[in-house]
Amino acid sequence: MTQVVANSAVASPAPIAAVGLSPLVSVVVPTFREAANIPELVERIEKCLERPELVIVDDNSNDGTEQVVAALGREWVRLLVRRDERGLSSAVIAGCRLATAPAIVVMDADLSHPPEAIPAMLAAMKSGNDFVLGSRYVKGGTTDSAWTLFRRVNSLVATALAKPLTSLADPMSGFFAMSREHFRATTNLNPIGYKIALEMLVKGPFCKPAEVPIHFADRKRGESKLSLKEQARYVRHVLRLYRYKALGW
Repeated sequence: MTQVVANSAVASPAPIAAVGLSPLVSVVVPTFREAANIPELVERIEKCLERPELVIVDDNSNDGTEQVVAALGREWVRLLVRRDERGLSSAVIAGCRLATAPAIVVMDADLSHPPEAIPAMLAAMKSGNDFVLGSRYVKGGTTDSAWTLFRRVNSLVATALAKPLTSLADPMSGFFAMSREHFRATTNLNPIGYKIALEMLVKGPFCKPAEVPIHFADRKRGESKLSLKEQARYVRHVLRLYRYKALGW
């Protein structure tokens, strides 16, 4: 039976893989009003991964997410419903803290990130890379043709702002993999915005990051959460990371 946990005060609900072998990879997915996308996401993860654990962290969507997850009946799917906190980055951190597998993958719930790319990301980790991004901007990476010129320019400008902080081509990606050990060793996280991967790259103990190409699809259901307010918070976030990198605080 699928595990549903309410109240963000719960630190670590027991893992679901009580029968059988422990999971090989924990997939952490923050959600807010993404109930319609969850069944397809679960099906695609199930097809491409062996022994996964899916940790969904929902910010009290009240859109039927709890019922959808319960109806799936997947023992490897866990749901944490946060009643008193919101924010994509803090949801990712909460989900990573609940992860039980040695490898953690973080991805969006809107199906813009292809679960089918996760095996390649895990292979890159096995090859010695300690932080692996699913990238739109390396050779072989693409974005959906439905993207407007405004979205493309917005993405490129945001990427340019982050360029001095990392050598990676797509530091704005929210699709990334790392070991649970490296996550636990990452300190001073300040999840102000929605680009938690960039925060971890700057503050984490990662020495050999890498990127694998993905096709970034446009969402089929639901609405984008990106707003001018979130973009302003991103600028503040980048400025804080510049200060952290220069001064160490």
